[in-house]
Amino acid sequence: MAQRIPRRRPNTGRGAVYFTLGLAVTFLLVAGGIGYIFYQQVRAWVAGSDFLPGSNPSPGNPVIDWQPGEPIPTWEGKDRVNVLVMGIDARPGEQGPWRTDSMIILTVDPLTRSGGMLSIPRDLWVPIPGYGEGRINTAHYLGDAYNYPGGGPALAARTVQYNLGVPIHHYARVDFNAFVHLVDLIGGIDIYVPEEINDPWYPGPNYDYDPLYIPAGWVHMNGELALKYARTRHTGRGDFDRAARQQQVLMAILEKVTRLNLLPQLLPQVPQMWETVRNSVVMDPNLTLDKVVRLAHLATQIPKENIRTAVIDETCTEMWTTPDGQQVLVPVRDRMRAVRDYVFMTPQATPKVEDPATRVAAEAAVVHVQNGTLTPGLAQKTAEYLQARGVQIGGYGNADRQDYAQSMILVYTGKRFTAEAIAGWLNLPLKAIVDAPAAQAGVDILVILGADYRLPTP
Repeated sequence: MAQRIPRRRPNTGRGAVYFTLGLAVTFLLVAGGIGYIFYQQVRAWVAGSDFLPGSNPSPGNPVIDWQPGEPIPTWEGKDRVNVLVMGIDARPGEQGPWRTDSMIILTVDPLTRSGGMLSIPRDLWVPIPGYGEGRINTAHYLGDAYNYPGGGPALAARTVQYNLGVPIHHYARVDFNAFVHLVDLIGGIDIYVPEEINDPWYPGPNYDYDPLYIPAGWVHMNGELALKYARTRHTGRGDFDRAARQQQVLMAILEKVTRLNLLPQLLPQVPQMWETVRNSVVMDPNLTLDKVVRLAHLATQIPKENIRTAVIDETCTEMWTTPDGQQVLVPVRDRMRAVRDYVFMTPQATPKVEDPATRVAAEAAVVHVQNGTLTPGLAQKTAEYLQARGVQIGGYGNADRQDYAQSMILVYTGKRFTAEAIAGWLNLPLKAIVDAPAAQAGVDILVILGADYRLPTP
């Protein structure tokens, strides 16, 4: 049930304080992923023995040496780790194969204590290695249907790696039953709903409708409601909004687990959790129990300024109808690559200066401002606002169209400090910054104002 709870306005960095790859790892840990690893590595325990974390396993079946009350082991690796997390809609009575309903890559660089999360739309039209072109969510289906080595999860991971150009070191597949159980197990989560959701066509369990209504504001959600919030597409940007909500829900889960320090309390409950969700979670066999726990612990050690999240959305895809009538998204490779790099490249330290305007002046970037909305005078007012802060304005006017949903800051000549300063002054997210090929001479940065933009108060 949706229950309104009084809380302050959201701090957009609050959930991000705790986010890294540990998000996925903790999610799977709580949902029963550890039980899966026990099943693979300690079969005697699954058969009825009393092996538990901290016990003495038989040779060849190592488990971590951890006892309740002791510090959780820390991650000691130095290389970046990427995990593909997949959600599938496995309904009662269905045997599969299934398409993926959601795909998110999570990454962490332990050396720099930085992390990120990239959501991939289901309808992205890409080459699937060995199977021609298709929607990216069909890779999992094909892998299971045609007995690909490792099954659907392995082919999905290979497809993502092939098309995004980033290595997928581990993968995990979770169906919605595990998700609902997880959220209920931790007592629900608190989510800030930015706008009212009224979806009379939300799909029901028997291929019917289960109307969904969620009020705007802070809402306490149980597992079932959190799942519906993450899955509904009945908002302005459809699947793109849905991907952003999925990231919001996952961060709320980790925030709840971390804030209440639930991890040490949940470890001893692994046997009970596994019995509940043992058929709902699949993880690659190389993601060992020791790795899971250490990565989960790493989740609390990532500063919020080193966290980057993004969605492959309409800014880097184009709608296309296939010859057989399918509505799909074709990636614009240069733009998609820029979004990928934003999430996966290690943030570089920026020289600290007392006055950011000094660095902006040193870059001497020529900035053009364009209005991608129907609000009259928005480009001129924004240009004047930036000029007052030392930005060199080369011109302003209307964009090529007036229906931009999100603002963009296109960087043509590598002058990113100015771009990031502009993003801060205009209250735009850093993911709005996109490296672009050189445009007409004399333009270093182009700011396109979209529907998400509000002119700052002087």
